[in-house]
Amino acid sequence: MRARSRRLTALLVALGLAGATWTAPGGSAEDRAPEPPAVAAGNTTTVFYRLPSGWPVANIHYQPRNGPWTAVPGERMEPAACAGWVRKSVSLGDATGLLAVFNNGSGTWDNNNGQNYSLGTGTATVAGGVTGVGDPCGTTPGPEPGPTDHAEVYYFTKTRNWTATRIHYQPTGGTWTAVPGVPMEQVCADWARASVDLGQATGLRAAFNDGSGQWDNNNGADYALRTGRSTVKDGVVTPNATDPCGPPAPQDTIAPSAPTGLRAAASALTVSLSWTASTDNVAVAGYEITRSGGALGTVVRNTGAVGFADGPLTANTTYAYSLKAYDAAGNKSTSTASVSVTTGDIPPAPPGGTPLGGDPREDSIYFVMTARFNDGVTANNRGGSQHVRSGNAANDDPMFRGDFQGLVDKLDYVKGLGFSAIWITPVVLNRSDYDFHGYHGWDFHRVDPRLETPGATYQDLIDSAHAKGLKIYQDVVYNHSSRWGAKGLFEAKVFGVRDNQWSWYYDQPVQGFEYDGLTIDPNTGKSYYNGDLWSTTEPAGNTCVDWGEPTRHSSPEGYRIYSCQWPSPTSGMFPAQLYHRCWIGNWEGEDSRSCWLHEDLADFDTENPIVQKYLIDAYNRFIDMGVDGFRVDTAVHIPRVTWNRRFLPAIQQHATARFGEKGRDFFVFGEVAAFVNDKWNRGSVNHSAQFFTWKERREYSADDAAASLEQYTHEQGMGTGGQPTSRNAFLDGNAYHVPDHSEFSGMNIIDMRMHMNFGDANNAFWNAKDSDDSTNDATYNVTYVDSHDFGPNKSSVRYAGGTDAWAENMSLMWTFRGIPTLYYGSEVEFQAGKPIDCGPTCPLATTGRAYFGDHLAGQVTASDYGVVSSASGTVATTLQKPLVKHVQRLNQIRRAVPALQKGQYSTEGVSGGMAFKRRYTSGTVDSFALVAISGSATFTGVPNGTYRDAVTGDTRTVTTGSLTANPGGKGNARVYVLDLPGNPAPGKVGADGPYLR
Repeated sequence: MRARSRRLTALLVALGLAGATWTAPGGSAEDRAPEPPAVAAGNTTTVFYRLPSGWPVANIHYQPRNGPWTAVPGERMEPAACAGWVRKSVSLGDATGLLAVFNNGSGTWDNNNGQNYSLGTGTATVAGGVTGVGDPCGTTPGPEPGPTDHAEVYYFTKTRNWTATRIHYQPTGGTWTAVPGVPMEQVCADWARASVDLGQATGLRAAFNDGSGQWDNNNGADYALRTGRSTVKDGVVTPNATDPCGPPAPQDTIAPSAPTGLRAAASALTVSLSWTASTDNVAVAGYEITRSGGALGTVVRNTGAVGFADGPLTANTTYAYSLKAYDAAGNKSTSTASVSVTTGDIPPAPPGGTPLGGDPREDSIYFVMTARFNDGVTANNRGGSQHVRSGNAANDDPMFRGDFQGLVDKLDYVKGLGFSAIWITPVVLNRSDYDFHGYHGWDFHRVDPRLETPGATYQDLIDSAHAKGLKIYQDVVYNHSSRWGAKGLFEAKVFGVRDNQWSWYYDQPVQGFEYDGLTIDPNTGKSYYNGDLWSTTEPAGNTCVDWGEPTRHSSPEGYRIYSCQWPSPTSGMFPAQLYHRCWIGNWEGEDSRSCWLHEDLADFDTENPIVQKYLIDAYNRFIDMGVDGFRVDTAVHIPRVTWNRRFLPAIQQHATARFGEKGRDFFVFGEVAAFVNDKWNRGSVNHSAQFFTWKERREYSADDAAASLEQYTHEQGMGTGGQPTSRNAFLDGNAYHVPDHSEFSGMNIIDMRMHMNFGDANNAFWNAKDSDDSTNDATYNVTYVDSHDFGPNKSSVRYAGGTDAWAENMSLMWTFRGIPTLYYGSEVEFQAGKPIDCGPTCPLATTGRAYFGDHLAGQVTASDYGVVSSASGTVATTLQKPLVKHVQRLNQIRRAVPALQKGQYSTEGVSGGMAFKRRYTSGTVDSFALVAISGSATFTGVPNGTYRDAVTGDTRTVTTGSLTANPGGKGNARVYVLDLPGNPAPGKVGADGPYLR
């Protein structure tokens, strides 16, 4: 699962009102300090103030430095000796100056735009926002004022439907008019006009309103206008504009000439187009490229350049291209003749890494959100569109903060904890308003540049981790793309007429600029550019119903919402061939496998061969890079028959063909979210985690869409009692048996039932055991207490059961069947009790996804798994935390005892709470262990012989088939390992810690 983004930012931004009225420092008049007492004679300042236009009088509200403010509204100033000026002599006592603001006595203030005026002793002047010295009415003539200037402002009223319009403005360096401003004259249909005398100002800032409380202040930024004539229409300012009420400009009806010399050349999977530019009586705005052929059929692309590169396409496939030119008025030329070109072979894979291979059960996993773990290079940090609203800006904490360099820098920290595998959040280029988590994929063929830097690419991370003996498990998403679609498959357009309501959200298109999450749009200075996502005219091939029509709905600010403005499955915007077109109604019903989870998560039609190929090709690239496995997001939302027929075989076949035996060890574990304590998820076998570990048991229709429905109906009809069972996780008495994986699907699972019950370790233990006979092989289950989505019992906060409870949970996970996994920071109880996720409604620093790098500052070197040879700085302090010591020792013990890694288990003949016996036998390896956690336990019917405790080194000789263990203390454990021929017990492993002793 992932962060569920809230409705688009546009619907959540509150309108501001710049430059209106001001509240004096210190609060309301009732809160003002009393009139300051008289002071002894001392310093004095005589303040001259030039009255703004429309002010008959002025008050000065001031504070001698380090003294109290006068009472609001201050002291009345007296007329000076020259027109337009007022003055006031202020006694300062021992102060060397004062802070001052001015008002007209009727609620309109001049406070230097919130900064107050800072004045010294002697004679000071304040005029038009500029301070000076000297008597402006003295005998020494000052410079003659320059010629005055003015601005002619036209405002478009049609979109707002205002019957009256006012302009509230501030000349540059001057003061704002009184709210609500001065009336504008409706000079022609849809346009109001005002002529503004600027004096010597070079421009003005302005906001507009209807005189009744409805404002347009450019989304809180105000409009910046110049001298001369300007128009303001739907949020766009046009300086030096033609008179919109003058004679209409002649309409351009002449189409550009047709392009000539269209040529197409293929290189591998890319086609390059070139042509001779068209001409036009005004200007050519761009070119419309039509491509036919291939799996997607007819596709229309646009470019503003002369030349275009199209790809990646399908290998050895013939495509036909034609071309039209168009101008800004929408006139299109005739089409060129079609040219054909055939793509080449799939290019050889770039040099990649090699997976480490080996049984995944030998590893323990450290799970990091890469963007939140450690910041290696600040240059790729990005806050996105929600940076300010979320509160992250105030904390200097951009959502994309951690990166691959930061993770490479701390690989020794992970190894020093004892982990040998790292699960990282998705790496593909994301696109949404809040996408640091990685689950809003946009370009599945590209690594997100916000994670990479030169010398620290994704390949560099994989190679660096492997060099230290650490595997990389990559989080992948097959179920959905971002709400904008998937680049190279389908790219959604939205209705984005940049009227005065939405111009702040939709960027103007920039020719040749393409979103990559990192690069700054030269026009707006934003990295979250969306200029390629809107269109003022209906795009070619549009399938969205009622394109651009206003709906009955409005945003909280009163902005009108248009049809097709937000991506939706039911609008027809997404093609039915590639995406599902419904919302989930029943989370345990068939529709949960074939409908949208959320508006930010456009649901792929994964039963479509085109979609399947797109995803398989994309993820094969990462297999080629040498990743060691995939954690599969939202696996339950794709039918099992689709996994078993298409995706899982593709993964295994590609990994094996590329890497041989190491490829066969490629580890796939899926998220099948089931937040109930039942063995079967509310009785629905299709929505239960263990269901996905099995192959299909019958044949279905060749068409995957039909097959998915047939499978759902068949398996629901078979019910929970008709599902396969397994002994793969269980000992036969004390004997290990070769597991039967002949019916294994290829997908292992996250142990959701154990996770749900980790509020209490004993509950987790007994609930987990209850599901193991319906899982193909539960020894491969990935187990964790909490994650980036939920804590135990579907808690929305990070686990806060206390250090002792954490230690007990860890002791169980590291000794019981399955692969123990720890979410970053849990080793220091990072953010315990904090909400795991609240989207952009609160700062990340207050959540379970907070930045962890502050705990890792300094240097650390690991000489082995769980062994730190040196550490300095803050990270050295972190490594002394009690749970750090605990997990280090658990990892050391688990690595020393094969039975704890890969063994089957049994509770037969075992008394006590969390107690069990485990054994693993393969070739020359034979490992048998008796485990007791927290409380005492007695094991009967076990083999006689010598047992050595890996925790204390205690040695027991068993002659009657019985052994009693007494760990004592919550989180403590005993692991008695039997000496066997060729497999001596390791004895005490590691040093005593706060819990294992």
